[in-house]
Amino acid sequence: MDKKMDVTALGELLIDFTAEGLSEQGNGLFEACPGGAPGNVLAMLAKLGRCTAFIGKVGEDMFGRLLKGTLEEAGINTAGVIMDHEVPTTLAFVKTLPGGDRDFSFYRKPGADMLLAEDELPNDLIGNCRIFHFGTLSMTHEGVRKATVKAVSMAEEAGALLSFDPNLRLPLWKDPEEAREQIHWGLSHCHILKIADNELEFMTGETDFVKGAALLRKRYPNILILNVTAGDQGSYSFYGEEEPVYVPAFCLGRTIETTGAGDTFCASVLDYVLEHGTRNLSPEQRRDMLRFANAAAYIVTTRKGAIRSMPELPEVQNLLEEQGK
Repeated sequence: MDKKMDVTALGELLIDFTAEGLSEQGNGLFEACPGGAPGNVLAMLAKLGRCTAFIGKVGEDMFGRLLKGTLEEAGINTAGVIMDHEVPTTLAFVKTLPGGDRDFSFYRKPGADMLLAEDELPNDLIGNCRIFHFGTLSMTHEGVRKATVKAVSMAEEAGALLSFDPNLRLPLWKDPEEAREQIHWGLSHCHILKIADNELEFMTGETDFVKGAALLRKRYPNILILNVTAGDQGSYSFYGEEEPVYVPAFCLGRTIETTGAGDTFCASVLDYVLEHGTRNLSPEQRRDMLRFANAAAYIVTTRKGAIRSMPELPEVQNLLEEQGK
């Protein structure tokens, strides 16, 4: 049976307030950038021509309406977006550090995204997708965690591929061990994993990517494609019994901030899987996958925000041609 959706994602939608200098009075200015990792992933997939849908909850407030409208502008199905009339939309204030990395301050006690319930899950959007994507911000609190667990179970029953990005944000967890426990659950259910270098170390204690990935692959044989992102050090792909593949990052000196880079990388990989599947991927195919994902991620780092900063396909192709990759 043909699936109506290429990718359905569940999780948080929020506003990233990014620093934008000072006013004439010397007060800090912030730009309200629609974001949230699952929505970012879908926005890039939509740019690549994929049919996508989002499941989550926002507040019935100016920010929630902005987020829902932004998804619709991006071509993402919002039938699964629920507006909460009592709890506000989650906000994140982002401080850009030297080198483009970020420090987050979250306003989420509670935020509407935490209140998604099991009985609010849209069966059609989950049962009719080729890939179901999720992270851990929908696993930080009991109610939305139950919804996530049920959604994953529904996707498994429907025969979807499961994509997981830990997206570790320790300030949102009661303690690190709870975060590890929930990341472990996600790792034990996914087929496609995008994990950042710091998250790999958090889960394995290894700073060596090859050793850390080997530990994960031994513990979680369900993972078919395991990709590690390491910022300006590039990315790695681990697959079956093949040797790992490494592709360097694009370091062209125009990076402003890294918000959305990992999500753009993740979306690019999912697009490749939708086109080529998960079986019999050659080393050269995985290099092509990483080259494209690295290029798309780099372009996003040259812009502020995420959902509205995703590159068009020709932009990525042009960068690859310019750099001879």
